[in-house]
Amino acid sequence: MSYPNLSALLEAIIYLAREPVAIDAIRKALPDVEPKEIEECIAALTEKYRQEGHGIEIREIAGGLRFSTKPEHHETLKVFLQAQTPATRLSLAALETLAVIAYRQPVTIPEIQEIRGVQATGVIKTLLDKKLVAAAGRKEVLGRPILYKTTKEFLIHFGMNDLSELPSMEEFEELIKSQATSEEVVPAEIELPS
Repeated sequence: MSYPNLSALLEAIIYLAREPVAIDAIRKALPDVEPKEIEECIAALTEKYRQEGHGIEIREIAGGLRFSTKPEHHETLKVFLQAQTPATRLSLAALETLAVIAYRQPVTIPEIQEIRGVQATGVIKTLLDKKLVAAAGRKEVLGRPILYKTTKEFLIHFGMNDLSELPSMEEFEELIKSQATSEEVVPAEIELPS
């Protein structure tokens, strides 16, 4: 298989990797590309990002390649990061509740509790505080419970244009399972040496 723009593909692989990506891992992902061609392309990319017009560079870290910010920008970037709001971190219970709301909206707390089988009031408060869900009126039944729906912030947080981009239930269950094995949802971070 031939890749018309190997340089762009390698750049995307290095950018996407959560951990420094080893050249061997790249070779395995691109078995049809000569190892020498991969190494030459990575060397050219590394040189390209070393140039003065870039704020990031490709560095060798822990046996792999990773994008990181250039040292001359670190002080300004530290100030910038300190001024940012912390990343939204969601517990497994919050993710499950959010999934029920996203797929069944508008939905009431009793309906959420019936689906999840556990109390949801505290989790709903957390999701409201994080502005991932909002009240959507009241259901026309006895007691008139509040209906909940997802918000624009929900779409932004999960990188969707609209709700039609929600993954299938099977894909979402896989996401929940993978979240259960990791401690928390963490966005890509800028690497700053201490």
